[in-house]
Amino acid sequence: MKAVFMERHGDPSVLKYGDMPDPTPGPGEIVVDIHAASVNGADWKVRSGVTASISDFPYILGRDFSGTVSELGAGVVDFQVGDAVFAVCDVGQEGAYAEKISIKADIVARKPADISHVDAAAMALAGLTALVSIEDTLELQSGEKILIQGGAGGVASFAIQLAKHIGARVITTTSAVNRDYVRSLGADEIIDYNLQDFSEVVTDCDAVLDTVGGEVARRCFAVLKPGGRAAFHASGLTAPQPDRDDVRSLRPKVTRDRPHLDRIVKLVEAGAVRAPEITRYPLSEAVAAHRVSESRHLRGKLVFEVR
Repeated sequence: MKAVFMERHGDPSVLKYGDMPDPTPGPGEIVVDIHAASVNGADWKVRSGVTASISDFPYILGRDFSGTVSELGAGVVDFQVGDAVFAVCDVGQEGAYAEKISIKADIVARKPADISHVDAAAMALAGLTALVSIEDTLELQSGEKILIQGGAGGVASFAIQLAKHIGARVITTTSAVNRDYVRSLGADEIIDYNLQDFSEVVTDCDAVLDTVGGEVARRCFAVLKPGGRAAFHASGLTAPQPDRDDVRSLRPKVTRDRPHLDRIVKLVEAGAVRAPEITRYPLSEAVAAHRVSESRHLRGKLVFEVR
């Protein structure tokens, strides 16, 4: 099979496009012929060695994808060859930058015909992360006010729509070029982070979802009302320590499972959410895609069209 792999950590130029062995399914697994795979911010961090030190090279990146089932492992009864599916790799597994992948069947979901492979791949990990953050971790309620940092990104794009569907008032930060985009997602108030300090103009939030990290994360606590809660995805494995004792700092646990992916499908079919804006690349142009992803100045999602 064709795949993008790396033989050492480094800048985007370490990514190579070439041949790798086809996977075979173990018990309880399926092999999926990948049609589309998403590029996530975590990918370049693993590639560069910032968040993981890989020793087993060559290594194939990629955490979410959409495709069709091509092989069944022993004991798999809930799929057939030819079924359209999408999934997020289990914690500790990668490998979606390829034409095929073997994955546990019980964390894979069916892809409806009216959702394209590209859209399904774009929404898989981003949608899963947003769902776990907004519904499971923050437990956002109708009538509450939430600040979502980095509104034009993949996770935030989904989170804005989900929060509006729940009935919350949504404030988000973005640059001027993305103002109309986040407005189209449902944002009620937009803060241009190049012109305003959100911590000086936003107050009394019930919740915050931070997808930016760094100094932005540390200033999120200032906008919360007493009893408020904040969820963080770009601050490492643990949530930052708040500088006040009347708020909660949370690190969502994004487990991989079929029910959350089915929830994404239901939200799309109900018209509550749509796929983010997508920039497409052939798999062979992974180096270019990583350069854009690592710049962190992108709208929506980057997706490889694999076949």
